[in-house]
Amino acid sequence: MKFQSKRIHHHHPLSPLSSSNLFDILTEEIVCKILDHLHEDPFAIKSFSLACKSFYFIESRHRGSLRPLRAELLPRTFHRYPFVSHLDLSLCPCVDDGTLNVISSTWKATLKSINLSRSRFFTNAGLSSLFINCSGLVEVDLSNATHLTDLAASAIAEARSLEKLSLARCKLITDMGIGCIAVGCRKLKSLCLKWCLRVGDLGVELIALKCKQIRSLDLSYLPITEKCLNSVLELQNLEDLVLEGCHGIDDDGLSTLEQSCKSLKMLNLSNCQNVTHMGLSSLINGTEQLQQIILAYGSSVSQKIPKVTSDLAKCLYTYSKLQSIKLDGCIITWSGIKAMACLRAPIKELSFSKCLGLTDDGLSFLVQSHKDMRKLDITCCRKITYTSIDSITSSCTSLTYLRMESCSLVPKEAFVLIGERCSFLEELDATDNEIDDEGLKSISRCSKLSILKLGICSNISDEGLAKVGSRCSQLKELDLYRSTAVNDVGISAIADGCPALEMINIAYNDKITDKSLISLSKCGMLKALEIRGCLGVSSTGVSAIAVGCKQLTVLDIKKCFNINDNGMLPLAQFSQNLKQINLSYCSVTDVGLVALASISRLQNMTILHLAGLTPNGLAAALLACRALTKVKLHASFRPLLSQSILGYMEAHGCVFHWRDKAFQKEMDPKGWKLHFGKNSREVA
Repeated sequence: MKFQSKRIHHHHPLSPLSSSNLFDILTEEIVCKILDHLHEDPFAIKSFSLACKSFYFIESRHRGSLRPLRAELLPRTFHRYPFVSHLDLSLCPCVDDGTLNVISSTWKATLKSINLSRSRFFTNAGLSSLFINCSGLVEVDLSNATHLTDLAASAIAEARSLEKLSLARCKLITDMGIGCIAVGCRKLKSLCLKWCLRVGDLGVELIALKCKQIRSLDLSYLPITEKCLNSVLELQNLEDLVLEGCHGIDDDGLSTLEQSCKSLKMLNLSNCQNVTHMGLSSLINGTEQLQQIILAYGSSVSQKIPKVTSDLAKCLYTYSKLQSIKLDGCIITWSGIKAMACLRAPIKELSFSKCLGLTDDGLSFLVQSHKDMRKLDITCCRKITYTSIDSITSSCTSLTYLRMESCSLVPKEAFVLIGERCSFLEELDATDNEIDDEGLKSISRCSKLSILKLGICSNISDEGLAKVGSRCSQLKELDLYRSTAVNDVGISAIADGCPALEMINIAYNDKITDKSLISLSKCGMLKALEIRGCLGVSSTGVSAIAVGCKQLTVLDIKKCFNINDNGMLPLAQFSQNLKQINLSYCSVTDVGLVALASISRLQNMTILHLAGLTPNGLAAALLACRALTKVKLHASFRPLLSQSILGYMEAHGCVFHWRDKAFQKEMDPKGWKLHFGKNSREVA
C-alpha cells in the first residue's frame, strides 16, 4: 500500500533514556521525518515499522493515505491506521456497499478524499452511507461508474463539503441528478462531466447557478448548446473550461453570448467542428487572464480539418498573458503564422503535432518572434528541414521540451545543433528520424535530459549511447524501440551512468542479449522494461532483472522465445511490485504462470500463444492471482475454461479480452512501418 504522511506533533522521547532499545530515544518528530523520507518505498516503510514496537505504533498513526491492492485487504487496515484521510481504491474493482459502509464508519472523522474510478458493484445506498457519515469529504472520483443513476447523484448531494468531483463516463446520470448535486454541493470548485451523455443545458446551467465557486469545469462531449454558456461565463472564479467535442456549440449560438468570463485562464475547444475563429472570438471576448488555448483535432474526427488563418490568430492578439497555444491536427497557413508571430504575449508553448502546411519559412519566422519558447511539438510535420531546426535552436535557446517524431526531412546534421544550443533540454522525442551518433553525442551535453525517445532510429549505435550514459545522469526514460544498431555495450553504458532510469524500451533489437539485462539489473529505480522481440535474451537475463529491480511494475517479454519457467520463478520471488506482464509467444508453461500468480500486485496479464499452457494450468493461475483486473487470452481457451471460473473472476472485477489472433512465429520486418505519422506498434 502506498501512503502520504500525516504529521504527528510530539517532541518528547518515546520512552525513558534507561530503555535498552536505542531507537526509543528518538522523538516522534524525528521518526515522522524519517517516514516522510521513505514515503516512495512501501517495502522500506514496512521494514522500518517492524524495527521496534514504537516505530510500529508511530507509523500506524503517521500514515494518512492508503492505496490497497484489493478491497478484501481493507479490514486489516481499519484498526491499524486510524487517521486515513486519502483513500485510493482505483486498484480495487470489487467495492460493494458493505465495504463503503465500513469505510464510512471507520474513517468518518478523517476521510477527505476517495477514488472509486475503477471500482464497481457499489450502489447509491453505499454512496449515501459514505457521504452522510464522512461529512469532511472534499474530493471524490466516480469516473467510469457507468451503472450509477440519478439516485447516486442524489446521494452525492449529501456531501456538503465537496470541492472536487469527477463523474466522467457516468452515462446514466441526467440533468435531474446533476441538479441535485448543484443544490447540495455548493462548495464545488472542480467538476468533470466528460461523456455524461444525458446531461444537457439544464444540468450545466444549474451547476453554474448554484455552485458559484467553480474553478474548473469539464463538459467534454456533452450534448449542450450555447444556452447554458451565459450562466457558465458568469462564474467569477472559473479558470479552466473544457468544451472538447461539444458539437452542439456553433458560431451562430456563440455570437449571441452576452457574458464574458474575466477569470478564464484555459479554454479547450478541441474537436468542436462547428466553431471557427468567429465563435472563438465571441467566447473569449472580455477574458483578461487567458493563458492557454487548445484547438486540437484528432485524425479520427470525420469533418473538414480547420485552418489556422490570420483571422484565428488575430482573435488572440489582445491577450497579453497567453503562454500556450495547441493547434494539433490543424492546417497551418502562411497568413496564420504571420499573425501568430505578431502576438503580444510571451508564448512559452506551441504545439503543431500532425499539422499540415507547416513549412520552414513559417516555423522559422514564428520562433524568431517568440524566443522565450520552452515547449515545442512539431510531431509529423513532414515539410520541415534543417532550416527549421537551425532557426528553433538559435532563437529558442531556453527550450526544455522538443517533440519531433517522424520529421523525415530533417537531416542528421540538424541534431548536432540541438545539443550545441539548447543545453536546458529535459525531454526530446526524435523517434523515426535520421539522428546519428554525432547528433547523440551533441545532445548528451544536455545534462538535465530526463526523457529521450529514439525509437526507429537506425543510425544510432553504442558509440552515441555511451556519451548519453556518461553525461545524462538524470535520465529516467529511454526509448530505443527498433533502433537495431544498438547492442549490449550501449545498454551497459546507460545502466552505468543513469542510476535514476525508470523506463527503457529496447523491443525488437536483435543484438540485445542477457548482458544488457544483467547491466540494467543495477538500475534499482527501474519500473518498466520492454524487451519484446529480443531473441537474444533468456531466463538468465530476466532473473537478473527480478533480483536487482525490485521496483519493476511493467514487463513486456512478448516473442522472447528463450524465456521460460526459469525466468518466472525469480520474478515470483523478487518482483512483488509487478502489476503488468505480457508473456505472449514465450516458452512459459503452467508451472511458470502459476508461480507468477503469487505476485500480490499483479493486475494485468497478456498470455497469447503459450504452447506449454493448458486449460487446467490457466485456471489454477487465474484463481490464485487475486488482484487481476484484466486478462488478454486467445479465444481458443474460452470454451475450455469452466463458466464457474470465468463467472467467479468477473464477479471479482476481472475483465477478459478474447483474441482470435493466428500464431505468428516470424516477425514481419515491414509490420512496424509508420501509418499516417503514428507508430503501428503491436498492442496485443
